[in-house]
Amino acid sequence: MSQPYYPHPIIAKEGWIFIAIFAFISLILLLICPILSIIGWALTIFTVQFFRDPKREAGSDDELDVLSPADGKIVVIEKANDPFRNTEALKISVFMNVFNVHSNRVPLTGVVERVDYFGGSFLNAALDKASVENERNAILLKTDTGFAMTFVQIAGLVARRIVNYAENGDRLIRGERYGLIRFGSRVDLYLPIDSTPKVAIGDKVFACSTVLARLPEKTEVIDNKED
Repeated sequence: MSQPYYPHPIIAKEGWIFIAIFAFISLILLLICPILSIIGWALTIFTVQFFRDPKREAGSDDELDVLSPADGKIVVIEKANDPFRNTEALKISVFMNVFNVHSNRVPLTGVVERVDYFGGSFLNAALDKASVENERNAILLKTDTGFAMTFVQIAGLVARRIVNYAENGDRLIRGERYGLIRFGSRVDLYLPIDSTPKVAIGDKVFACSTVLARLPEKTEVIDNKED
């Protein structure tokens, strides 16, 4: 298995092409029309801040503590059906606006059981129906502690590109970078139903640094595979 991850580079590698394009356009405008170049440089600065990828320290070393996969605001905490496992779960959703860091981090250490990608619409990611109607990429993970969980990258109104490096069978390490969503988006987590939320609606959270929930101390792990 190839290793798709890399140390946090301050600027996400997916952003360099966009930064280079806007910087080049800005230089051309500077020669042609210095006033218009101000717009170009503003877009360049915005792109740099969007693709920033700062190093983060884990908010907890306890493997039962679920780390936030994204920067943003908590918009959903509820009991819901995990549509990818067809089982009842605790759902926690993090909405990212265009000013948040958009690199996504792994919430718990474990092995990828399956990766499901679905094309779809590009509704406002803050809306509940975005979870089932928007373009999305789901990772089904079996954690080292024996739990089954799902985390889903969801494209938004402006975001039109989900980047995911995780593949079936990959071992993911909590806090590690596994992907990115460009220009505004959302991440849904489906945890065991008896997990305990550690955040509230409206809370501002940070990828890797914020603990979103705690898994139960003991559970009977049910395999939902069809016979």
